[in-house]
Amino acid sequence: MQMNTPPRSTIRLTRRGRVALIATGAVVAATAVAVPLLGAGGEEDAKPKSLAIPEGWRSGQIYTAVDKALRVPAGTTKKSLGKANLKLPDDAEGNPEGYLFPATYPLDAKTTPQTLLRAMVDTANKKFNGAPVAAGAQRNAMNVYQAVTIASIVQSEAATAADMGKVARVVFNRLERGMPLQMDSTINYAMNRSTLKTTRDDTRIDSPYNSYRRMGLPPTPIANPGEEAMRVAINPPAGDWLYFVTVKPGDTRFTASYEEHQRNVAEFNRNQSRATASPSTSPTG
Repeated sequence: MQMNTPPRSTIRLTRRGRVALIATGAVVAATAVAVPLLGAGGEEDAKPKSLAIPEGWRSGQIYTAVDKALRVPAGTTKKSLGKANLKLPDDAEGNPEGYLFPATYPLDAKTTPQTLLRAMVDTANKKFNGAPVAAGAQRNAMNVYQAVTIASIVQSEAATAADMGKVARVVFNRLERGMPLQMDSTINYAMNRSTLKTTRDDTRIDSPYNSYRRMGLPPTPIANPGEEAMRVAINPPAGDWLYFVTVKPGDTRFTASYEEHQRNVAEFNRNQSRATASPSTSPTG
């Protein structure tokens, strides 16, 4: 959750020398969509004929799903990255995060972890490398890899598809003001978790993904975004929002006022305190 600390007003460059793209937020949308894979006994013992990868899954979740779907030992898919010959952008430095495109992939007797990973990356390249995305990224003074990184943050932060555009607009509004990301989703990625409860100590961790301490975008995408997140990452709607928080399920509040945001955060905290008294489902999974 967004901490109650005023945003800094300095601006820095990213490690590649471009103007820092930065935003703030308070919601993690790591929706855990179950992928039915294998059962015990009868027809359920047959290998699945397809594998559905949900939007917003991290690479680690995808590796585990592929291992299970193909009935290979745990860790096999991750270990196969080096020989999968993935066509990733240079900026990715071999890390496929953000390019394992969420879709349903057919499986057959010839499917291997390498062929499945290549299919995901090839699909991402078809979606991301076309003229609309490239032109949209250039229009916003960034490259496609940076656009994918922003889309991954939008996918992770937005509570609903309807909120995605506003989250993306927050990124660009805060860019203009030289404000840090302060996105809990980046800290969750660094800590390999999904939670709404970000403590002050969490915001002090030493990680390139700690967007409370470091300016600019994280070094890689933090999830694998879908088409809608990518669309708004290059063409966000107009608006003056600088802050947002999902106060309760279905109630995400965007504002340009820090004071109003503080009140919204206080309401979120009250709701979270009440929720600890009994089990409940978090607003964003």
